[in-house]
Amino acid sequence: MTVDFNPASFAQRQLDAYNARDIEAFVREYTDDVVAYRLPGTEPVLQGKPAFAAHYVSKRFNLPGLHAELVNRMVIGNKVIDHERVTGVEGEPMEVAAIYEVTPAGVSKVWFLSGK
Repeated sequence: MTVDFNPASFAQRQLDAYNARDIEAFVREYTDDVVAYRLPGTEPVLQGKPAFAAHYVSKRFNLPGLHAELVNRMVIGNKVIDHERVTGVEGEPMEVAAIYEVTPAGVSKVWFLSGK
């Protein structure tokens, strides 16, 4: 890792783009071969930037009340762990943990865990 490599900056930029529903800025923070998992599952739920973008365009960015509030962030090496409160997806706010594995090229892996 280079001295100026800041994994949290990738997580923050993608969060800002998520809340702005700016798909181009959002996917810019991810690598072309990004893989997403939904815990506790071990199989990928999304693979590759095109699938990632398509999912967010059709299942998130089209929701008028969508918003993710950052509750807490931890950075451990190249991992960023965000606790978010997401509104506008279901009737009640969702508590979500997102674990981002970040490389200098962008987020390469992300694990999501949600609780009700």
